[in-house]
Amino acid sequence: MTDPFADIRPYRDDEVAGVLSDLLGSAAFLDILAAYRLGRRVNFLPRPMRALLRPLVRHLLAREVRGVSDVRSMQIVIEHYMTRMIEASTGGFSVSGLNKLDPGRSYLFMSNHRDIAMDPAFTNYALHGSGFETARIAIGDNLLTMPWVSDLMRLNKSFIVKRSVSGPRELLAASKNLAHYIQHSLLAEHSSIWIAQREGRAKNGVDRTEPVIIKMLSMSRDKREQEFGAHIQGLSIVPVAISYELDPCDAMKASELCQKASKGRYEKGEQEDVASIAQGISGDKGRVHVSFGTPLGDGLDTPDAVAKEVDRQIVSGYCLHPTNLYAYRRLHGADAPVPEQLYREEGDCSLPAFAARIEAMPEAHRPYALEIYANAVVSKLALAGRAQTSC
Repeated sequence: MTDPFADIRPYRDDEVAGVLSDLLGSAAFLDILAAYRLGRRVNFLPRPMRALLRPLVRHLLAREVRGVSDVRSMQIVIEHYMTRMIEASTGGFSVSGLNKLDPGRSYLFMSNHRDIAMDPAFTNYALHGSGFETARIAIGDNLLTMPWVSDLMRLNKSFIVKRSVSGPRELLAASKNLAHYIQHSLLAEHSSIWIAQREGRAKNGVDRTEPVIIKMLSMSRDKREQEFGAHIQGLSIVPVAISYELDPCDAMKASELCQKASKGRYEKGEQEDVASIAQGISGDKGRVHVSFGTPLGDGLDTPDAVAKEVDRQIVSGYCLHPTNLYAYRRLHGADAPVPEQLYREEGDCSLPAFAARIEAMPEAHRPYALEIYANAVVSKLALAGRAQTSC
């Protein structure tokens, strides 16, 4: 039978060996891996010398994936990289809320979106560490600029969101197929899903769900047999709030926000997303917390109502760090009201260190960098009914 999801779904167990063989033969992938394992100075070597490194990198990679025969064993390899990354680039990793969920059920985890790669990675690391099956990850095809990138992501349970299709009919067809794949994964294959609450990162630190995401999910509903609210409840949507004490990409985001404000537009560089992914993985993140909410219930009869409830749970569950308060008070004054509950009274980054981080940026960029951290506090206050004006 024809597989309607063959071009977007993650790779299956019987496809893993062939894909790994292709990756071991990809010069582009081996060069990237050499730069990761041996340092960025590799990129400045003459091309013939880089080519000489490939057999060594291929040998090291082949040794690491020697026992990989299926998706689960591939994720065990990735887990080792995640553990090393957490030790090297965070001040600690913590999780809350999973005790209220059932490890035997599948969920649609709808997360706020601050980092391209690390948001789903930390979600899955939290799930795995608590005895849950990891989720399949939605990733836009705009990030899959080279075949090896697509192969690597699909080996790690990623499925493709086709954003680059042209024409309204093609976009509608792609959206419907995506909605049906998500529903099939959840209800037929009992595999959880991770999806961001919006297309693109919340670069200004304001986490808001785009109702168009909810509308896409509803495209798998049989309107003759199921009401909208019942369909949404059947998807078991669980809001997830991920918070970073430090945003490794804050300077890059501040630059973009400043340019948009001053020039009205921003031209993204050709490899900017790749650079953001690399910085997000390797950059200092301070303390990281993942908070899982509760499945959405009935009574949510419109996409806007669903989006509002996802927002409520994400803002409520978002873990405030001292850096959020540092930035908020710098923008709004030392006497400005703050949320009654501070989730992290101690942090990995001191006030002088945070101030130095901001001062290292161009002066015009600093208000936007502070906004990235301060708007989490603004959102908390707004949820509590004490709305403050964001800068």
